[in-house]
Amino acid sequence: MVVSLLLGLGAGGVWWWKQRLTSEKPATAATEQPLSPPVATGPGDTGAAPNPTSPNPAPAAAPLVPDSTKATGISHASVRIDGPLETAMVVAAGPEIGPALAQVVTRTLVWWVDVPGDLRRGDTLDILYETRPNEEPLVHAVRFTSNKTGQTHRTYRFQAESDKNPRYYLPSGEELELRLENSPLDDYEQVTSLLRDGRRHKGVDFKTPVGTPVKAPFTGVIRRKNWSFRYNGNCLELEETGGKHRRAIFLHMDELPRTVKVGDRFATGAVLGRSGNSGRSFAPHLHYQLEVGEDRVLDPYETHRTYRRSLPAAQRPTLEAEIRRLDGLFGTTVAGG
Repeated sequence: MVVSLLLGLGAGGVWWWKQRLTSEKPATAATEQPLSPPVATGPGDTGAAPNPTSPNPAPAAAPLVPDSTKATGISHASVRIDGPLETAMVVAAGPEIGPALAQVVTRTLVWWVDVPGDLRRGDTLDILYETRPNEEPLVHAVRFTSNKTGQTHRTYRFQAESDKNPRYYLPSGEELELRLENSPLDDYEQVTSLLRDGRRHKGVDFKTPVGTPVKAPFTGVIRRKNWSFRYNGNCLELEETGGKHRRAIFLHMDELPRTVKVGDRFATGAVLGRSGNSGRSFAPHLHYQLEVGEDRVLDPYETHRTYRRSLPAAQRPTLEAEIRRLDGLFGTTVAGG
């Protein structure tokens, strides 16, 4: 009995000591969840997450009022620009969503101003967005008041009856994104990278499903096929015959037809191959790059003629109803474009 008593006291002492250690141990900080990998870019792309604001450390964004409209599953973030945009997004939306939200929002801002160069202290942003597991945030609407332009810019996500994918529309009923005449793609979901978006990217990235026909933007001759496959994936270079002797480079394509060979000639609008997700690419898209002379990069949106497509008049009332709904989630209705 004495032995049993001693063993019981010993076990109780061990239990008391463990409880004391546990109570004195500091709490462990929460671990941030990794973001989904970004869309790959051009030749030599490392696959690192793009930072749309890193080239300009001056303007940053300070959050104003984050808000959540739980009934709709849509969140509202309100931001004032006072430093890097991504920093403010992290504070407004959290470290798990903020960086990706900054990237998605930048895709709308670049149609109004250069990012980050044209952002000014005192600019304000309101964003309606939705979080999705293992996907980038879905932005439903953006309201941007710019000291550079002196205007309040607005865009709204809306799917027209004739479109395969939703697109961003201005209150005027025009699409936010400019389209290229003699574009390599007849249609696509979204432009995810431009030369002026601060990523130091050399081309335009079009988000589009694997298998979308890729067309020649001008009459030319194939000069290269499938070089640097590790980064570029299936790729082609088409040199313009006559004109400015531009070179069009297409990366991350689907497997190219065996019939396409170096020296082959293609007329404007002829199908060269299909878009894909090959090489250093994390999502289906087409990288389209223009060069001339000694590797001088051209901006396709300055080289091609451009236009904005308008929503058919019969669908305008539906768009206007959606604008009213989303403006209601912002909390106010704002005049301006």
